Amino acid sequence: MTSKTFLAGVLPCSLLLLIIMGPISLCAGSPTDEHGKQPNSAAGSAQQAVTDISGTWSGTLFSKHSNVAPFTITVVITPNSKAHFIGDASLNSDCLKGAKLEVSVTGSKVVLAGIDADGDTVTVRGALDTTGTMLTSTYIVNGSATGKCETDDGTGILAKR
Repeated sequence: MTSKTFLAGVLPCSLLLLIIMGPISLCAGSPTDEHGKQPNSAAGSAQQAVTDISGTWSGTLFSKHSNVAPFTITVVITPNSKAHFIGDASLNSDCLKGAKLEVSVTGSKVVLAGIDADGDTVTVRGALDTTGTMLTSTYIVNGSATGKCETDDGTGILAKR
């Protein structure tokens, strides 16, 4: 009983910490000179091309937990006015309603992260295939504190339509 109580208390907090710390650790890894500026070498100054993932993506996400049903998700990704990507997700989930998403792309790695009107969060992390039309991913949902959908995670594949 103690281990179940421990996991119920620590696991959601650990997952939340991973979500929060993820972007911080990515920023902390950037090389800088003694003045805090990034180096201005020929290799360092070349901008990496951003993969255009605009369009409609859909697929099914499967929970790692046997008591949570798989759900379908469709995300329409568009560039915003600041040349970043944003998305609107519609999905068929007991734990999450449609969500507004921030989308980040680094090479073939993609992160979709957002929140629905009830405050439930979703993060989908994945890698594009070589054609740029399939996103193999993992996800985590932090739902309402009612306990029904407090935390869910799993895997899935989204395909560009």
